[in-house]
Amino acid sequence: MEQIVDLHIHSKYSRACSKMLTLDNIDYACRQKGVDIIATGDFTYPQWFSSIKEELEEINTSGLYKLKSKEDAKVKFLLATELALIYKDGDYVRRIHIMVNAPNIEAAEKLNKYLGERYNLTADGRPILGIKAPELVKICLKIHPSFLIYPAHIWTPWFAVFGSKSGFNAMEECFQDQVENIYAYETGLSSDPEMNWRLSELDKYTLLSSSDAHSLPNIAREANVFDLEEANYHILYEAIKNNDSAKLKYTIEFYPEEGMYHYDGHRNCGIRLTPKKTKKNKGICPVCKKPLTIGVMNRVEELADREEGYKPPHSIGYKKLVELDKIIAESFGIKSRNSQKVQSEYKKIIQNLGPEINVIKDVDLNKLKEVTTPQIVEGISRVREERLIIEPGYDGQYGVIKIFNEDKRKDKQQELFS
Repeated sequence: MEQIVDLHIHSKYSRACSKMLTLDNIDYACRQKGVDIIATGDFTYPQWFSSIKEELEEINTSGLYKLKSKEDAKVKFLLATELALIYKDGDYVRRIHIMVNAPNIEAAEKLNKYLGERYNLTADGRPILGIKAPELVKICLKIHPSFLIYPAHIWTPWFAVFGSKSGFNAMEECFQDQVENIYAYETGLSSDPEMNWRLSELDKYTLLSSSDAHSLPNIAREANVFDLEEANYHILYEAIKNNDSAKLKYTIEFYPEEGMYHYDGHRNCGIRLTPKKTKKNKGICPVCKKPLTIGVMNRVEELADREEGYKPPHSIGYKKLVELDKIIAESFGIKSRNSQKVQSEYKKIIQNLGPEINVIKDVDLNKLKEVTTPQIVEGISRVREERLIIEPGYDGQYGVIKIFNEDKRKDKQQELFS
């Protein structure tokens, strides 16, 4: 049974997140997109956890939940939260984000009680904790052995296990004696599987891609496609723990160049650099003469022990997609994916052809031609064939994907490509 799974989103209680991120709205968005299992996000936040307990009910002791108001169980919720750990490690201050998936509400509640007695969980949906990474693993597993703990968006500069600003150079450096209890990692928007395959250390971990959605439209911009005998937390947990490629079939990927930290640079100076150019500039911004923000590609190059293009045996596949409303917006020449015209066309397409993810990756183009415009059909075709023009993101600035403009768009910012 194919299940599209997004293990990392946020609620309306996380900083810089949409107030539309309610459980009911998340359920609706997942039905539109074709997501089967979705993270609750932010279960450590007291008000959100109250909503989880009041609005959700467990599905047949599966460890997965559904809205009480829905008779069917089309969208299943999995208890999940992201934690920001900031702590002193020797001479370094470490700042890393960790994903925690809980096997049930009871386990999540016990973790909340433990953390709430020691830290402020009301400041943000993604709380900041002064706990070292191995200690967090011990705390979770003492509460329940089936907590799933793994590093989020592992390459991003500021808050990641391999981040250039405060990260480590190996998983064992971070998790120490608890590294054997880490079974997975999240690639993050600014890297794709091929980039992660270059680091042999990661072969033994399950590669996961999730959306880290801060708004409804961004749900499942990255996701995982599992083949499970039934929708059940423990079956999913075992598949991830055992790096089971028979169950995790492939991932759905954001184009990594579109991520906010793919290249190096300085946003305020309008400077974007490849790793090669950064090295030539000795890591210094040519405009302000201060250290550059070192991005994901550079950090991968630094730690990689394999050449570009290497594919490990038994690695799963992946598909790069662009969200349907973005394709529609560009085909209409409209900047906002949220415009009424774009959303009207979006709804018409999925009402006729099914959920968004299926439309983008699988629906026959001839069927699409019967429902929507030739320009939108061409856009979907180009996305499938990866015929795109991409200006990579850097220093917190999203990259830009162009589908229809065959001439490279003139960048208003200063670029220093090699």
